[in-house]
Amino acid sequence: MKYAIEFHEVWKKFKKGEKLNSLRDTIPHFFRKRDPGTILEDKEFWALKDVSFNIERGGVVGIMGPNGAGKSTLLKLLSKIMNPNKGWLKINGRLAALIEVTAGFHPELTGRENVYLNGAIMGMRKREIDGKFDAIVEFSGVKEFIDTPVKKYSSGMYSRLGFSVAAHMDPDILLIDEILSVGDAAFQAKCANKIRELLNSGATILLISHQLNMIQSLCKRIILLQKGKMVADGHIDDVLPLYQNIIYKNSEDEIKRRMTNLNDQVKIDTSPLVDIVQVTFSNTVNIRKEKFTVGDPIAINVEYHAKEKIDDPLFTMEIIRADGVLCCFSRTDQCGIRVGSMEGKGNVTIIMDKLVLAPGIYMVKLSIWDRNMIHPYVVHSKNVLRIEMTGGLNQSKAVFLPDIKWELSN
Repeated sequence: MKYAIEFHEVWKKFKKGEKLNSLRDTIPHFFRKRDPGTILEDKEFWALKDVSFNIERGGVVGIMGPNGAGKSTLLKLLSKIMNPNKGWLKINGRLAALIEVTAGFHPELTGRENVYLNGAIMGMRKREIDGKFDAIVEFSGVKEFIDTPVKKYSSGMYSRLGFSVAAHMDPDILLIDEILSVGDAAFQAKCANKIRELLNSGATILLISHQLNMIQSLCKRIILLQKGKMVADGHIDDVLPLYQNIIYKNSEDEIKRRMTNLNDQVKIDTSPLVDIVQVTFSNTVNIRKEKFTVGDPIAINVEYHAKEKIDDPLFTMEIIRADGVLCCFSRTDQCGIRVGSMEGKGNVTIIMDKLVLAPGIYMVKLSIWDRNMIHPYVVHSKNVLRIEMTGGLNQSKAVFLPDIKWELSN
């Protein structure tokens, strides 16, 4: 058989407010008669829409997409936790799913009993579980509590035991969904080593992770989902830029919502004495741009109109990331600039010789204040700055990317 996984024209729908977060939630749906149609009833929505792909044996494939794209639904269908409404899928080989690692656990049963129950759900025979039981318990670190009902376990113990069962299946196909968040740092290191063993065993791997470094190091092929549809399936170099554009677009929409809320909040504080007429971005030779790359110079030009004379105003600039983190702040007086007075039309230009902000979408907020920074004459937050990385995708939780050099010595 050439393919480890065959996924053909699959549709899956849910009803809003319906909770299907575990095996216990989905058992009734497993036995429910499947709806062959593609018509939505009240409050229903498509989690997956007409998705098709094949995965060859031994391949390592990344599944990517923003929140709500359908990634987790796809993995639950593959792991047979639920059935599609339309279409079909075929698994050719033994499958282990490191997604909801405690999905098959029963809280009233002991850890020992749950190892056998969960192993059986995953397709292991009793003799096989007997042979691996000691290794499973040792790996999990819950030996002392193995005959205690798992409802008395901490969440970390619960997750470690669930991961350990799944990781010891020796599967032909492995589904991984952000499982390295299980347990403490020491256990996460054990998880990483176990996954390396599975990767080296020739198993077929489907990997969902927001850790792009992991995706880039392990996967050559990416399947990209958005709003339940498969929008791309191809080489990582071709698909990652598409993923980046989706993430940036979502960030831009979010930051525009923030700007709208901010403008509504400050409207009552804004003085009619002065307006910020226009804000534009350009390079240092005055060519306007909307997108910049890390390391570019940038000039932010602010055109204002003061309807009356204002003495000793202060200008401030804030650059705010899409998640609300303040990344950069500057004000004229702290930079040694005294405006004096302003009346009528005028310009202020803010120059940064080198952008060291990490790639992403940012809001640029500009304000004009009285000399004591008590009252803002005007607050302007209508401009979005997009910063990209030259030569590839970079998604970092860092605020900025300084020019750092590494040196190694023996």
